[in-house]
Amino acid sequence: MTQASSEPSNAKPATPQVKSGPVHELFELGKTIVYALLIALALRAILFQPFTIPSASMEPTLLEGDYIIVSKFAYGWSRHSLPLSPPLFKGRIGMHEPKRGDIVVFKLPRDGRTDYIKRVIGLPGDKLQVRMGVVYINDKALPRTTMTPEMVENVFGAPRAVARFRETLPSGKSYVTYSFGPEGEAENTYVYQVPQGQYFMMGDNRDNSLDSRFPTEIGVGFVPAENLVGRADLILFSWEPGATLFKPWTWVTHIRANRFGQRLG
Repeated sequence: MTQASSEPSNAKPATPQVKSGPVHELFELGKTIVYALLIALALRAILFQPFTIPSASMEPTLLEGDYIIVSKFAYGWSRHSLPLSPPLFKGRIGMHEPKRGDIVVFKLPRDGRTDYIKRVIGLPGDKLQVRMGVVYINDKALPRTTMTPEMVENVFGAPRAVARFRETLPSGKSYVTYSFGPEGEAENTYVYQVPQGQYFMMGDNRDNSLDSRFPTEIGVGFVPAENLVGRADLILFSWEPGATLFKPWTWVTHIRANRFGQRLG
């Protein structure tokens, strides 16, 4: 059998053409940068996104200066999964229900732009109330164990003793909360009925968290499922307040190395 040939046996192999020059190199560099940005954007929108903790509302679980990684795929995706929350679609794609006790980043309902982080305490359909600092879900108190008080700084930088409790959910999951006393407005509430498709969020620092215990006008109110951004899974790095990019020595003097790599759950 004779094999067909696409070119004569005496033909010279083609010489590949290599483009060069500053214009071409600039074009290739631009393409590389665009591809890298698109890949980074896709990873940020679909898989993971970093956040920095700016306040004390989730202490002692999360501290100001913690740098956390949030799983974007944990609950599916909404328009809030994308930068600037473009109104491309409504609802969620691939929706997975949050679990009670999850630490969640979400968009503040009253503006749809500000990122908040709290713990999911109430699920759709739950009846919830706080009495003398104890959380009741569907008329059952969440067990909590008193721990040794801890000294923390108040807003003026002065030390103050804060009560600590280990609160346990019906699933058995537990975490530590702060409380300055049982008399405050946030420690004694009326009964909340969580609407379908929405969630009740609370900060672990119970006397220093404007969360779902407060109406939307001043706090969080109920959080629609569409507003969920993702689940906080990991503390990647952590620095004490005062560390700054423009003072490199603070990267060492203000480091919290013991918090690096801590899983959240």
